Amino acid sequence: MSNQIEGFVKGIILGGVLGAAIGILYAPQSGRKTRRKIDRKAKDLLAKAKEEYEAALKKSNKAYESAVKQLKNLESFTKEMVEETVEKVDELTEQGKDALHDTKGHLAKAVNAAVHAFK
Repeated sequence: MSNQIEGFVKGIILGGVLGAAIGILYAPQSGRKTRRKIDRKAKDLLAKAKEEYEAALKKSNKAYESAVKQLKNLESFTKEMVEETVEKVDELTEQGKDALHDTKGHLAKAVNAAVHAFK
C-alpha cells in the first residue's frame, strides 16, 4: 500500500516538475511573470501533495487499526477455541482412564474365572 502512495506522490511531483519545465520553455511571458507563475504552481503542487499524503496516511491508519482489531478478535477466538479443546481433551482423558479402569477390572475377573475354571 505504501508503494502505491509513494508512487502516487512521486508522480505528482514529477508531473509538476515536467509541467513547469515545459511551461518555461513555451512561455510567451516575461521571466519575472514566468517565475511567479512557477512559484505559484510549485506551491499549489506542494499543497496538493501534502493533502494527498495526509489522505493516504489517514487511509493507511484506518487500515492498520482495522487489521489490529481483526487480529485481536482472531486472538480472542483462538484462545477460546484452545480452552475448549483443552477442556475436551481433559474430559476425553478422564473417560479413557475410566474405560481403562473398567476394562482392567473386567479383564482381571475374566482371568480369575479362567484360572478357577482350569483348577
